[in-house]
Amino acid sequence: MGKPKKIIVFLSIVLVLALLVILLIPEGNPVIKKYKFIDRSAHIFPDYTEIVIPPNIAPLNFMIKERGVRYSVKIASAKGEPIEISSDDSKIIIPIDRWKELVSQNRGGKLQVEIYLEDINGIWYKFKNITNQIAYEKIDQYLAYRLINPAYNLWRKLGIYQRNLENYDESPILLNRATNESCMNCHSFRSNDPNYMLVHLRKGPASGTLISTPGNLLKVNTSTAFNQAGAYPAWHPNGKLIAMSVNKLSLFYHSIGEPRDVLDHGSDLILYSVESNMVTTCPGISDPGRMETFPAWSPDGKYLYFSSAPKLESFFAMKDSVEELLYNNIRYDLMRIRYFPENGTWGKLDTVLSSSETGLSLTEPRVSPDGHYLLFTASDYGNFPIYLKSSDIYMLDLKTGKYYKPGVNSDKTDSFHSWSSNSHWFVFSSKRIDSYFTRFFFSYVDKDGKAYKPFLLPQEDPEFYSTFLYAYNVPELIKGPVTVSPQELIKTAYDPGRFLQALLDPKVLPHETKDSLRHGLKPYLQ
Repeated sequence: MGKPKKIIVFLSIVLVLALLVILLIPEGNPVIKKYKFIDRSAHIFPDYTEIVIPPNIAPLNFMIKERGVRYSVKIASAKGEPIEISSDDSKIIIPIDRWKELVSQNRGGKLQVEIYLEDINGIWYKFKNITNQIAYEKIDQYLAYRLINPAYNLWRKLGIYQRNLENYDESPILLNRATNESCMNCHSFRSNDPNYMLVHLRKGPASGTLISTPGNLLKVNTSTAFNQAGAYPAWHPNGKLIAMSVNKLSLFYHSIGEPRDVLDHGSDLILYSVESNMVTTCPGISDPGRMETFPAWSPDGKYLYFSSAPKLESFFAMKDSVEELLYNNIRYDLMRIRYFPENGTWGKLDTVLSSSETGLSLTEPRVSPDGHYLLFTASDYGNFPIYLKSSDIYMLDLKTGKYYKPGVNSDKTDSFHSWSSNSHWFVFSSKRIDSYFTRFFFSYVDKDGKAYKPFLLPQEDPEFYSTFLYAYNVPELIKGPVTVSPQELIKTAYDPGRFLQALLDPKVLPHETKDSLRHGLKPYLQ
């Protein structure tokens, strides 16, 4: 071998050894022997400070919003090796494997975050430690949601997605570019189970409701002579029934503030049987004089909760002045009705919480899986809180009947929410970051019903939200991934062999007959 070749081989070996040394040296902080102490926590984004986190959440990467030329971070707990990160960039990217190991070893313990920075003069500063609590209880592994452009006229590119909360993996459940740009919404699951799923498609030949159960996938037209297609679905815990609302919604606009608003001109609830392919209802959930919407089952399946308000003409008839006829005086009550799944009969209708008592419109009820608490959204008026700045999350203790406003809300819109299957976590939509884009926040609920400071859905790049121009919509926590493929859903949406036209319970009068009874409260079950 010639001398030049020997030199090349020698240099190659040296280079490989140098790379191995670099890779094997653990990531760490510079030795900071002298620093000035700042008696406050560093400003970071997202605001992952003084929060309770799940032991299975992805690393909470963040940006240090303090001016410096070099940054040093140490993340530590009682057990395990601390994570030390040094960077010239204010972005702090936490190694996922080391994060998982540290957090899982310290379930129920504290997580300390030390932040240092060096200024242009070479002086180091140390901020007051950030202390977060690691909960013992995990959160459901996956989150399903819709991504949509927040501008009403730019929604044509949208999709239903799922995100693994234990890392940053996101995958589509269904994209509307494959369904002729149809609108898709109302994705729903039975008791956080991804094997029981519903997705509704509107517009074009793919229109219909996709219903996926173990071993079966089909498309149903749930409209009948009584009702149009159902929305806002809620699976009964037995997986055989789905409650839905049928709404007559119209979008209108304001000249100042949030331009969009939605008015419901009339709505009822229906019950669809997956087994019999039949739609039914009862007077308690489809009163001709009221509007019923947002159904939600109790975890034992014995009660159907929903929101209800006087129908527009009934409401107007009760008012004495023009001012009182305004749409922003329409407020919904929280109701529930007894249901007997063994024979399909209905019992007593009860008012759970009235708008006259609260002075607010009460919508989007969701009962915790343990049956103890009910989350709902309260706003100044109406049934479409995502457009209302006044919208906040409230909690009702179903054992005591007391309701309260937990400390998770902001001065911006806080609305749609979903429980984790163990009742210790919930996720909700909020516009608190910039007033325009809904983002997802998570909150821990302890045994006494206290909801703790919420934290933003973590992203691999902590600067992600500053450039992402889609809104997150309708979060649903699920225990695992949706396994039915997008291709199979698309195939079913267009396959006439998998299409079912729902039947109407022969005991239920058609819509035309019901309309003739509009001004009375006669039952329209024959």
